[in-house]
Amino acid sequence: MKIKNRSLSYEAVLALPKEKQLPPKQPPMFFRWLLKTLSAGDLKATNFTLKTEGMERLGKDEPALFLMNHSSFIDLKIAGTILYPRPFNIICTSDGFVGKNGLMRNLGCIPTKKFITDPQLVRDMLFAVRDLKDSILMYPEASYTFDGTATPLPSSLGKLLKMLNVPLVMIKTEGAFLRDPLYNMLQLRKVNVSATMSYILSPEEIKEKSVDELNEILKQLFTFDNFRDQQEKGIRVTEPFRADGLNRVLYKCPHCQVEGQMEGKGTTLRCKACGKVWELTETGYLKAEDGEDIFNHVPDWYAWERECVRKELEDGTYKLDIPVLIRMLTGTKCLYTVGEGRLTHSADGFHLTGCDGKLDYVHAPNRSYSLYSDYYWYELGDMICIGDNKTLYYCFPLEGGDVVAKTRLAAEELYKMRKSLKRSGIKT
Repeated sequence: MKIKNRSLSYEAVLALPKEKQLPPKQPPMFFRWLLKTLSAGDLKATNFTLKTEGMERLGKDEPALFLMNHSSFIDLKIAGTILYPRPFNIICTSDGFVGKNGLMRNLGCIPTKKFITDPQLVRDMLFAVRDLKDSILMYPEASYTFDGTATPLPSSLGKLLKMLNVPLVMIKTEGAFLRDPLYNMLQLRKVNVSATMSYILSPEEIKEKSVDELNEILKQLFTFDNFRDQQEKGIRVTEPFRADGLNRVLYKCPHCQVEGQMEGKGTTLRCKACGKVWELTETGYLKAEDGEDIFNHVPDWYAWERECVRKELEDGTYKLDIPVLIRMLTGTKCLYTVGEGRLTHSADGFHLTGCDGKLDYVHAPNRSYSLYSDYYWYELGDMICIGDNKTLYYCFPLEGGDVVAKTRLAAEELYKMRKSLKRSGIKT
């Protein structure tokens, strides 16, 4: 999938007229049918199966909030099929509207900006359930998982459940990550995919619980490990490219501690600094060609990288400072390439400069609990996105190795550290 993109000066992008805010639209029956029909091929190829639990509690025309884990693009195809013909609105990142605003609105999509406070989104969701009588499909993790485990959830979810006052339903997929992990550059594997759709809470049950209790329920719902499931069930991924791009996730060698020298290619992951080689086996284990494995489980390695980043932040040694290609988004008509610049990230947050000194943007560390970052984004490259409700800056590293995963980890850990200090009454 690609995105409409053209070059324009920084000043010209800022001068573009502001687009009119439109209310959510109930997807016409034709577009609900179209989404289901276009999804049939992929679901057939993955031998898709569905299991339901307690869904008899949900009325045929009763709006609900459907929360779904986010593993790959097939997630939308699954939802469009299993929810048909129920009308539902989809919470979707605003860049998904670029060049296809009309289509996305007819599919019921509601645009939002990832990891940025968006009061308009809440108003749109309330309009959808109260005025349109639509259900809502939401991927609360916001971004695809990097290592096959759950990504952080916003603490505002519990409050949202109470505001919407509709039943909570969970859609949990299995196999979607193994079929198309983000790091593997859109190379599909032959893996079966299934989903379980479960009625979790009624509006009355939501009212009885506190926000903290609701957030704890949500946390438990979004606890999973796709690599562990693969290992325990003996699911084989036999494709010879299964380790391609794995260095995007496992960027630091646990043997020599060097970063940015890992290479995932074919079925192996190799450190170009020390020569250590691991095979990603057909059942999802990491097996060293010689000596100790150190880590035989991808999420364990990724968790260790998180610990390393946390220590750098605590020691005051963490720093990202790289040249980037900058693209901007202020509406839905087009993504604009505005030139090159420099992106830094430290305990003080992000600082983006560029466009011959005209661009100078600071993003504080306590503004976002996670970071919108992606691999091979719209086939343009690995990307880090920061910004506000007016403008988003998509930064594509021009050098520096695999920095996207580490930067996301740093942003998440820095947010937690600042939040902890605030609770302690220490000003940040």
